[in-house]
Amino acid sequence: MALNNTYDARLVQQETAVGAGVQILVLALLGTAIGMGPTGWVTGLVFAVATWAVLSRALHRSGLRTFGPANRVTLGRATLVGGVTALVADSFVSAPPVSLLVGLTAVALLLDGVDGKVARRTGTSTALGARFDMEVDAFLILVLSVYVSMALGPWVLLIGAMRYAFVAAARVAPWLNAPLPPSTARKTVAAMQGICLLVAGADLLPHAGNLAVALLALTLLLWSFGRDVLWLWRESRAHRGRKNTGAETAPVGKMPALDMGMDMDLDLDIDMELAGR
Repeated sequence: MALNNTYDARLVQQETAVGAGVQILVLALLGTAIGMGPTGWVTGLVFAVATWAVLSRALHRSGLRTFGPANRVTLGRATLVGGVTALVADSFVSAPPVSLLVGLTAVALLLDGVDGKVARRTGTSTALGARFDMEVDAFLILVLSVYVSMALGPWVLLIGAMRYAFVAAARVAPWLNAPLPPSTARKTVAAMQGICLLVAGADLLPHAGNLAVALLALTLLLWSFGRDVLWLWRESRAHRGRKNTGAETAPVGKMPALDMGMDMDLDLDIDMELAGR
């Protein structure tokens, strides 16, 4: 049994290595097609190595015996995000082909949710897969924010940074980790972030139009985060009150807010996928 487990673990690790190899191949294709400079190459390679290292470590700790079809879809999305990251980094030196950048981003966004459906249909939903999906979503939003900010201003970075700021705040204020109730509005706002940034980055609208789209995304995201933080704060006060009176009950609702961006794709259906919370 120990030998079988070791064999399975090696197969799982090999799939992450294949993913890193495919990422390098994508970078080579991009470099050949558009003459990508050293900045894009280095950034893309760092992304590939970091993804491989973090995912390999997470797989080792989780003890999964198979990578699973859903994680393969997510790994494919991560490869596309790596390509987008390289193009955005290269854009600091030279203007990237917008059509290629938009195309890669659009496919990555369209594939979001496919991995969850595959996981449900194949019965391979895992916490690791959900976290992997969440991190890919969050990083894509961050990279798109960086790209759009070059045209509209640094305030756009708030869209991509907000999820990471929330995670950091939750380490200081543990009450932010409390469960959240389901919310269709939260899911809608989250989905709009990637779409709005894609539209603004495609530069199909006049400058004022792109500015309005990005402002709409940020406004809705601030409203969504603010509403949830307020709810969590009120719930923490109520929880302390129940604890002091001895009437504490087990919470019913979603996963802790720290992981609320995880598309668990079980019955939990975490709502903030694209926002990456």
